[in-house]
Amino acid sequence: MESYKKEFIEFMVDCQVLKFGDFTTKSGRKTPFFVNTGFYRTGEQLRRLGGYYARAIKEAYGTDFDVLFGPAYKGIPLSVAASMAISELYGKEIKYCSNRKEIKDHGDKGILLGSPICDGDRVVVIEDVTTAGTSMQETIPIIKEQGDVDILGLAVSVDRMERGQGTKSALKEIEENYGIRTTAIVTMEEVVEHLYHREYKGKIVIDDTLKAAIDAYYEQYGVN
Repeated sequence: MESYKKEFIEFMVDCQVLKFGDFTTKSGRKTPFFVNTGFYRTGEQLRRLGGYYARAIKEAYGTDFDVLFGPAYKGIPLSVAASMAISELYGKEIKYCSNRKEIKDHGDKGILLGSPICDGDRVVVIEDVTTAGTSMQETIPIIKEQGDVDILGLAVSVDRMERGQGTKSALKEIEENYGIRTTAIVTMEEVVEHLYHREYKGKIVIDDTLKAAIDAYYEQYGVN
């Protein structure tokens, strides 16, 4: 596993973004782990997060695209942080764009924040995490309504590696349904590999009991 992936996993633990316990996802699944990027709350944290996203995006799509689209609300700071990091790390100016939940009818009118999306633009979508793929059902039409654009892919922080609406993984379903590629900074398999039975800052983050709960979750919701 690349060193930046290990750093990112520990970064999520430090920021309390990656948590273990009893949670319910947006799709209604009971899960022993949860990823909430809303816990990145400082400028330094967002700076580092943007850098991790920038590296994953460059590895998957290069930097030859025009717009980084972050769906409201959590995608807004992600698109800003990652576009800044791409500029700083790779010297490429990428426009950031997000949507509003409600259309604004005065001042800066419309449904978009940041850069407009124009005909011919190549777009990468950035999100925190995708469980069942439902958010893309809202996001793709918003982008397509803006013009004749090419959506290259979706970048998330963590691939939960579980089924979407059917028998395939949520990210695989997105790829097949929309004809785009997906990528993640890390997968849950990599998270477990790095943290299981490993002491981090004086604590075993994933012990045998938690590992058994994670395994049971994947028996129910994992991809065969």
